[in-house]
Amino acid sequence: MRENKPKVTFKKRKSFLSSDRMMPIFLSLFAGLSVITTVGIVMILITESYDFFKVVPLFDFLTGTQWTPLFAGDQQSFGILPLIVGTFLITAIAITVALPLGLGSAIYLSEYAPQKVRQIVKPILEILAGIPTIVYGFFALTFVTPLIKTLIPETDLFNALSAGIVVGIMIIPMISSLSEDAMMAVPRSLRDAGYALGSTKLEVAMKIVVPASLSGIVSSFVLGISRAVGETMIVSLAAGALPNMSFNPLESVQTLTAYIVSVSSGDTTYGSIPYLTIYSVGITLFVITLVMNIIAGIISRKFREEYQ
Repeated sequence: MRENKPKVTFKKRKSFLSSDRMMPIFLSLFAGLSVITTVGIVMILITESYDFFKVVPLFDFLTGTQWTPLFAGDQQSFGILPLIVGTFLITAIAITVALPLGLGSAIYLSEYAPQKVRQIVKPILEILAGIPTIVYGFFALTFVTPLIKTLIPETDLFNALSAGIVVGIMIIPMISSLSEDAMMAVPRSLRDAGYALGSTKLEVAMKIVVPASLSGIVSSFVLGISRAVGETMIVSLAAGALPNMSFNPLESVQTLTAYIVSVSSGDTTYGSIPYLTIYSVGITLFVITLVMNIIAGIISRKFREEYQ
């Protein structure tokens, strides 16, 4: 018997062709909008920072060790190093917490956990990414800090250690999920080859799977580090607002993002030098994250593995 095939009329075919022509246009508009937004942000940072650097020399800004832009008269200092030191101190503590825990959980989920366990544990782990950062900040201030003060009584109420630990907890799901996805993309044949040669599960995971997925793991690390560098609410609540150029994690420090928050919510006069410091700090933060992403791209391309 002859099969009844659906007939495509001329009008339907014409509508299909028109939609095929229009869809690339819509998609290109969406892509262009994101590019325009990025360019607009960069242009605002550059133009506003230019007015600041006409008054404050760039060299003094990058090498100065005193940051007191809100003081009056001769007491004003515009050395950004204390903010950079505070930012990297908290970031270093965060990655010390997040990288081993995130990578370890990713290895467990991809190599050891049964399918049913993975389906339960991974969504629970990713719930941490959905918790508002203001909640993390109060958790650091009301739980982690008193715990640290119990162990080390000389710890300040606002300190870098508490903020760094909680920022590290916050970025664990990001590192774990992306690293686990990269490991799951490694072909099963590589694992089977390792087992055929007598390797244990740990040896296969550490000597085959992790090197094969190193590009994705590095990308997750850099994304987590960038998230830690740009974190705002946790460091604003738990780390304090003292631009202290100290490497002691038990003392209060101020980060780049925390300073932007403190000035933006104050009574700083629009167009004044203290107001323009917001943009100078912002472009410094932008350059730091840009350099980190460039380095991550170079590392990812160097260690990228392609499978067919």
